[in-house]
Amino acid sequence: MPEVYHAHPLYGYDRDFKGYGEKGLDPKWPNNAKIAVSFVINYEEGGERSVLRGDGISEPNLRENPGGPPRVNERNYNVESEYEYGSRAGFWRLFRMFNALKMKFTLYAVAQAVEEQPEVVKRCVDEGHDIASHAYRWIEYHDMPIEKEKDYIKKAVTSLKALSGYAPRGWYYGRNSPHSRTLVPQVYDEMGETLEWMSDSYADDVPYWIDLNHEKDLSNPKGCLMVPYSYDCNDFKFHTAGSGFRDPQGFFDHLKNAFDVLYEEGQDGMPKMMTIGLHCRIIGRPGRFAALKQFAEYISQKEGVWVATRSEIAEAFKQNYPYRKGFLV
Repeated sequence: MPEVYHAHPLYGYDRDFKGYGEKGLDPKWPNNAKIAVSFVINYEEGGERSVLRGDGISEPNLRENPGGPPRVNERNYNVESEYEYGSRAGFWRLFRMFNALKMKFTLYAVAQAVEEQPEVVKRCVDEGHDIASHAYRWIEYHDMPIEKEKDYIKKAVTSLKALSGYAPRGWYYGRNSPHSRTLVPQVYDEMGETLEWMSDSYADDVPYWIDLNHEKDLSNPKGCLMVPYSYDCNDFKFHTAGSGFRDPQGFFDHLKNAFDVLYEEGQDGMPKMMTIGLHCRIIGRPGRFAALKQFAEYISQKEGVWVATRSEIAEAFKQNYPYRKGFLV
């Protein structure tokens, strides 16, 4: 039989099945909003696996046409151009829509990707959108050695700070390692930067605090605010077999249903947050984009809807529920 897993004390975190329990939590959103809505644009184009980066293959994940197994040490121009669509056309389609609707989004920026197109970060900063880190490269970190992962974290923070003018306030891997929850805030501390939130969690509909293992012996620990992300309200499911969205109408229906349920809970005194995960090369395609636009226009007509960046959500939550060691709030 397999042995029981025992994590290193610096990297192992206890599971929490209770959360906020039956009564939930009122996060007390600004202006008594019934719901906080977070749109997230994952900007990965240029940070994915590539023969040109020494990876030996072109990126096999989240593609329109997965095809057969990747070719080793051969460029796949179809894959490369599919990703390039996201940076050339898809992102700007999303950018124009959110600006027209006066909705702020969070950019999950893969540092190596936006290094290829710095204008993306510049224009986001110009318009007041939020720059968060989606790691240095869009690759699998699970088996990466600790020191190499720390080096990649430093590279991401340094790169995004140079492009945006500030260190990314939030972090989301997506393909994190068992060490990441400790390493990211640890590296921020070593660099003298401030990490406001992390999003490698899917555990709740509102933020919550966790204790950090490397702070256990500190007299003044800071903890880490988890701002949960979403896999269900996420356009990547257009590219997953079996459990994904079959068409744009299905995507719209799912978003609308999720919003309506959470909005009603907010009306009943338990406001939530809703996250919509987007990818430039996926939802940026015109046929799918129309469904997103329809949803954004739908919620814009509702009262008490706070469309906010993840940093704004984190800041508002912290004002009402500052960190207390050993407590969710």
